[in-house]
Amino acid sequence: MKVLVLYIGKTAERYLQQGEAVYQKRLGHYLPIAFETVPDVRGGGKLPVEQLREREAEAVLTRLQSTDRLILLDEGGEQFTSEEFAAWLDRELQRPARRLVFLVGGAFGFAPLLHHRADANLSLSRMTFSHQMVRLFLTEQLYRAMTILRNEKYHNP
Repeated sequence: MKVLVLYIGKTAERYLQQGEAVYQKRLGHYLPIAFETVPDVRGGGKLPVEQLREREAEAVLTRLQSTDRLILLDEGGEQFTSEEFAAWLDRELQRPARRLVFLVGGAFGFAPLLHHRADANLSLSRMTFSHQMVRLFLTEQLYRAMTILRNEKYHNP
């Protein structure tokens, strides 16, 4: 199965971009994975939050296929330890879907339309992180999960 990680908007901080690039490169050795940025909504800063979320949702939905398994990175989602996440990811990768799509939303979260389309919600912590930091954390956790599944030394239980 292919994995796609979608981000809404750009990462502004260079140090976060560099961290993402390190783990993105490492992940390429384990599975077919792509990272794409959904551009920010034009004039989004002037829109009411609900309208901004709806426009972001529309932009995301145009990139999805009906057979995709969509996972939202959402603060209310299911939480795992790194080992549990690795086991969960392994099960997900065995499903018949063609693509497993992780979506990191914008600063204001997701429109109800995306929650309805999602197959699962995943939370990296009960704490709130900026959506830009979540990109790095998710990418690192995906890499960590792959090393756990392969019994490699990166993860120290």
